Amino acid sequence: MTERPALTPQLGRTRVMAILRSADASALPAVARALASGGVTCLEITLTTVGALDALAAVRAELGPDVAVGAGTVITADQARDALAAGAEFLVAPVVDTAVVRSAADRGVPCYPGAWTPTEVSQAWRAGAAAVKLFPASTGGLAHLRQLRAPLPDIPLVAVGGVGIDQARDYLDAGACAVGIGSPLLRGADQDPTEQALEALTTRARTLLHAVGATTGTGEENT
Repeated sequence: MTERPALTPQLGRTRVMAILRSADASALPAVARALASGGVTCLEITLTTVGALDALAAVRAELGPDVAVGAGTVITADQARDALAAGAEFLVAPVVDTAVVRSAADRGVPCYPGAWTPTEVSQAWRAGAAAVKLFPASTGGLAHLRQLRAPLPDIPLVAVGGVGIDQARDYLDAGACAVGIGSPLLRGADQDPTEQALEALTTRARTLLHAVGATTGTGEENT
């Protein structure tokens, strides 16, 4: 197997991945700025968003190396190729497709494929995932996460899907190395990016990082 890429540094430090999924990408640069101002520096822009790759490139150019910008909902090797060509610094998927994982690993780019069962988690890890996205996390909740961690303690899991700001610390304490949060964090700021909405988003980002930074769960701690 190609050498496994390391966890995205910004994800390791903050333990939060913000998921930017919207009808179109027009407001995403402003949303990204607001999140970065609040300290959330690992941003996933999903390919289900119209104009996602153009927005990804624009956000990377504007925010620079301190903010990691990746592509989400990458479910085919062709999408992986296009996302990497656009400058995606990591790939996220809702499923395990070994071709997607390996195409990223071959380029030294972290990939976070989605899995729910022990077999899927193991398959994703063996393919070269930097960490495995437990998705949808809320379906089984904290108990499911703990049950997976017990026999597979060496596979880092990122809890995504139905995780709210108030639950983030609980998932980390239960063994997740990080959490991914979308609509509970954005709360419509991508649809109506007024100054007030963006300021509120920055405040929520800070609140989330404060809660996450206080955790004693597994994974890389804030520095």
